[in-house]
Amino acid sequence: MSHNDLVITFYDPILITGASGFIGSKVVETLLASGYKNLRCFVRPSSNLTTLKQMVGSFENSKIDLIEGNLLSPEDCARASDGVSVIFHLAAGMEKTFPGSFMNSVVTTRNLLESTLQQKNFKRFVNVSSFAVYSNFNTKRGGILDESCEVESELVERYEPYVFAKVKQDQLVTQYAKQNNIPCVIVRPAPVYGPGKAEITSRVGIDTFGIFLHLGGSNTIPLTYVDNCAEAVVLAGLKRGVDGEIFNIVDDELPTSRKFLKMYKKNVRHFKSLNIPYAAFYMFCYLWEKYSNWSKGQLPPVFNRRRCSAYWKGNQYSNEKLKSLLGWRPRVGFDEASKRYFEYLKNGRKSP
Repeated sequence: MSHNDLVITFYDPILITGASGFIGSKVVETLLASGYKNLRCFVRPSSNLTTLKQMVGSFENSKIDLIEGNLLSPEDCARASDGVSVIFHLAAGMEKTFPGSFMNSVVTTRNLLESTLQQKNFKRFVNVSSFAVYSNFNTKRGGILDESCEVESELVERYEPYVFAKVKQDQLVTQYAKQNNIPCVIVRPAPVYGPGKAEITSRVGIDTFGIFLHLGGSNTIPLTYVDNCAEAVVLAGLKRGVDGEIFNIVDDELPTSRKFLKMYKKNVRHFKSLNIPYAAFYMFCYLWEKYSNWSKGQLPPVFNRRRCSAYWKGNQYSNEKLKSLLGWRPRVGFDEASKRYFEYLKNGRKSP
């Protein structure tokens, strides 16, 4: 990519929130490896910085500031973003409550967006959202999921604090972009995997009931390897001419759920799993919903038809927009990516 295609130079200051996280640390590494010399890594005081410091230490000719703070503090946001040209916002609330998720995804994002209003040379705000915001309720099985698809609107019925917060976060970013003319891009990664992530994506199955329920069946599983994802995030922040766009991040070579689970059992460890057909689990979710309503919430509707449809109904996935507008290509194919991931898990980071 030529300099004329970029919104900043290699020496303009860049802020990365959630910089010590699974994806955030890889975004930092990708920026440094691409030649960007002036990074601010925003982390929580409680963050484990071992990996980040080791990685940063290998780029001695770059200016890298580690900034500890809390994004719930407008003052900390203003201090971190003062004079920056691009913000990669990866910090997110992973709390299991609606208020906690809202506070740490939506309120924090508002504080960051407010801090950009004072910047004279601000070029791009990249909001890292999630594939999980999409509703699959009215989509036919096997239908294409791309950026034009319906975002979840029945957030109470879906009953996922993380999804609720991510949808509200995206709405907030879009609102600020329109009302304040802030140049923004939203990226929505598929489930991200790779060394550093122990859990198998729930799109394959869940172990909520003490045994691993294989719910994905023959579905194609949307995945993106962490290196591929980080490169897409970086391109979304730097490529000229894509303000206001939304990009789904999903790799080319996608396994079926059955293949992924079989590979896991072969390469990491074997465990018992129970295959549940989609129709059967959909009916289970329907009955769970009914009892939850009847009991007036005594049993929360954590299993419901909208969640079931979103994760286990089955789709095909498109990354054409990411390729055509950003020039992205996944550098690490599935064979190599899964090999690295399974080796990481086999060396003591076991899941489920």
